[in-house]
Amino acid sequence: MDIILKYFPDLTEKQKGEFAQLLDLYTLWNSQINVISRKDVDALYEKHVLHSLGIAKVYQFAPNSKVLDVGTGGGFPGIPLAIMFPEVQFHLVDSIGKKIKVVNEVAEALGLKNVTAQHERAENVKGKYDFIVSRAVTRMKPFIAWIHQKFESRSINSLDNGILYLKGGDLEEELNEAKCPYQEHLLADFFEEEFFETKKVIYVPFS
Repeated sequence: MDIILKYFPDLTEKQKGEFAQLLDLYTLWNSQINVISRKDVDALYEKHVLHSLGIAKVYQFAPNSKVLDVGTGGGFPGIPLAIMFPEVQFHLVDSIGKKIKVVNEVAEALGLKNVTAQHERAENVKGKYDFIVSRAVTRMKPFIAWIHQKFESRSINSLDNGILYLKGGDLEEELNEAKCPYQEHLLADFFEEEFFETKKVIYVPFS
């Protein structure tokens, strides 16, 4: 958990307590329902929690924002972001029901009142959101096709409503294929660990 405090030293005691519980919770649930690679459980805070919080380094959501996490798996990036932004509503969806069971169990154990979880394909989700987040579930072009009608028309944030997408590597071809405006943020600018060397947050506005 030290790696979280290294980059987010101003957490409240409540947030510190919630982040501290994640290792035991994911170790427990991952032994029953495999949502994280077994070898990654030991690196949970770096490869999953801190990676998810890369979005929080790029942008701070305004209170009362609504965020959809598509293809959340076991709850990433949604659960760490929900701890970081307790006044923001997070809706976590995945097409695999057992993964949503883990999300619900973790959120309930932490007492997160700002998280709802749903077993559903992204394109079938009802509702409108300020931001849609995800961790590399597919190429950007099909991702946009799934979610392009799910944005609120009004914006309560200083950043235009849009996608905040965690992905790594050379994305120029993929983003050109999607024919969308975007901004690329390198996580190596925020985190010094080698894991983040090629990791990025891609912001695609939907104003």
